[in-house]
Amino acid sequence: MSESQERSLKVREQARLGLHLAMCTPCRNFGKQLKILRRISKSYVKGGPEDTKK
Repeated sequence: MSESQERSLKVREQARLGLHLAMCTPCRNFGKQLKILRRISKSYVKGGPEDTKK
């Protein structure tokens, strides 16, 4: 999951991740949390708050 945010996944990797996420609620939730943390981290580096409701 975290690799998908760091690099472009190969087609096979995308398919495997998509299949897993279709069945795994905890991993879908983790993915949402990763997106929020990434947005917060980018905001911190820029030196200011960012709207976290996106």
